[in-house]
Amino acid sequence: MEKYKPFQLDTPLFIWNSFLAIFSILGFLRMTPEFIWSWSAAGNSFKYSICHSSYAQGVTGFWTEQFAMSKLFELIDTVFIVLRKRPLIFLHWYHHVTVMIYTWHAYKDHTASGRWFIWMNYGVHALMYSYYALRSLKFRLPKQMAMVVTTLQLAQMVMGVIIGVTVYRIKSSGEYCQQTWDNLGLCFGVYFTYFLLFANFFYHAYVKKNNRYTEVKKEKKQEEVAPIEIMELKEDINANIAEPSITTRSVAARRKVHKAD
Repeated sequence: MEKYKPFQLDTPLFIWNSFLAIFSILGFLRMTPEFIWSWSAAGNSFKYSICHSSYAQGVTGFWTEQFAMSKLFELIDTVFIVLRKRPLIFLHWYHHVTVMIYTWHAYKDHTASGRWFIWMNYGVHALMYSYYALRSLKFRLPKQMAMVVTTLQLAQMVMGVIIGVTVYRIKSSGEYCQQTWDNLGLCFGVYFTYFLLFANFFYHAYVKKNNRYTEVKKEKKQEEVAPIEIMELKEDINANIAEPSITTRSVAARRKVHKAD
């Protein structure tokens, strides 16, 4: 691939990102009513929402199935990166591969907390792929939008860990919660590593980069000030040359008087 030039795939990339954005928006909208209902069910809403998989039927069951299948097709993102010769970072391919494995495992077991994971992922991807679609059209978008997307992804990982801890405590107490121990172990593994990787990405992409930008800007400002100081020094020297000091003038005057005498 080194001898080949990067493929210009702006139009196909826009179509692909737009498709995933629309798909994610529809999935988010169709999953939301059942998600809200789970909060008002059986009194203890949060506990019910993470321990009972009533979402795996009807309309939400269909969009749950589509969600599981979409994780395979999202690997096409990697194909675009390779063909366009963009950096393929570890976070990208690790996230795509492991989320596909975990999603299929959770779908097989009808994991109740999957209601949360699917709903959150649809929502984040609706915004993320909309952002990617606009970027593929060369729109100049505020940097804050990318930060918002990454922040939402981080929040998603934090929530995943919180849900995993809560399910663990419920199951450890002997109460019913529809999530196998194997799947719970995978849940901890993927969400904890996702959090570390996304936090590291956020730090290097925004925090460290901003600090470096500030340092460069400061250095540039110092470089701009230095020539001004040099010019002021030159002006002082020229002034002294053009206008001799009082001592020099008095000596010259005495010489003229001496010659006249």
